[in-house]
Amino acid sequence: MLPLVILTVLTILIIGLVVGQPYWRQWQRRRVLAKPFPEAWRKILKQRMPYFRALPADLQLQLKKHIQVFIAEKVFIGCDGLQVSDEMRVTIAAQACLLLLNRPNHYYPELKSILIYPAAFIVESAQTDAAGLVCEERRVLSGESWGQGKVILSWQDTLAGAADPHDGHNVVIHEFAHQLDQEQGPTQGAPVLSRSSDYQQWSAVMQQAFNELQVKVAQGLPVLLDPYGATNPAEFFAVLTEIFFERPAELSTQHPDLYQLLSRFYRLNPLSWH
Repeated sequence: MLPLVILTVLTILIIGLVVGQPYWRQWQRRRVLAKPFPEAWRKILKQRMPYFRALPADLQLQLKKHIQVFIAEKVFIGCDGLQVSDEMRVTIAAQACLLLLNRPNHYYPELKSILIYPAAFIVESAQTDAAGLVCEERRVLSGESWGQGKVILSWQDTLAGAADPHDGHNVVIHEFAHQLDQEQGPTQGAPVLSRSSDYQQWSAVMQQAFNELQVKVAQGLPVLLDPYGATNPAEFFAVLTEIFFERPAELSTQHPDLYQLLSRFYRLNPLSWH
């Protein structure tokens, strides 16, 4: 009889923890949001994020609140001897949270940690060719997004991306676009949309633009998007997100359908900021 009672109590406790976890998380977030934004963090934003000054006042306030929650919930880990500072946390969080403005904020629920290297880092992986031969591949990267709850960033490239908000290249925006794409599984270039009926239009517009980019890159023609976006639909979405935030005027002129599609998804109009 006693083991049955113990099992029942444990079951109730486990159910209570599972059911109560969202409420506990919301309570914790309310505590974080009730605190004033640190003055030292304001100075970091002014120094490292010229993008921030371009935002309307309501989005500035929203972004600061997101930064507070993001930093409270994510673990920042320095690699290759790098010591993580508030400057790194705030600079990364500010860019990552641009993608959360005006949207339901789950704060990248699958993401647990951000690994920061001083500069570009080397990733080794095994590739199998058509003949079944396995080859070791070494790639030098400025960022990478993993489905196992990690984002890896080069601090040098993070600073460069933040410093110039108009060049169309931002490693943090790129990798966190992948995180949005990964919320329901492997990256496919299709993040979670508001309605199931939206996926048909998303697929049609994105696929046509992706095919056009592949053709132009293959022919050596000039393109607005980074040619890396022609690699696969997931990279296309990430590269497109960089352009949407950093070169919206050119995107809306050259690819109005893409601009409108991303404007609806992100619930933002960056044209009004620049």
